[in-house]
Amino acid sequence: MAKRKPNAAFMKPVTPDAALAAVVGAKPLPRTELTKQLWVYIKANNLQDPKKKTQIIADDKLKAVFDGKKSVSMFEMTKLVSGHVTK
Repeated sequence: MAKRKPNAAFMKPVTPDAALAAVVGAKPLPRTELTKQLWVYIKANNLQDPKKKTQIIADDKLKAVFDGKKSVSMFEMTKLVSGHVTK
């Protein structure tokens, strides 16, 4: 069985806008790395709902990325983050 190649679109660096850069830094990152950095931030700041692990609780920096929402699901988070990057 052939080894799966990573999707090139995910590996192409994207540039975070100012709101997202406050969380993950301003340098261009592949989407996979951007998501990893986001999780590092979420875990470091204890922003995962303890009862419902799929919910992310937004602090002030994340509220800017999450369109002002107080909490979002992990799945909604990836959709919202997409609006804060330029290819």
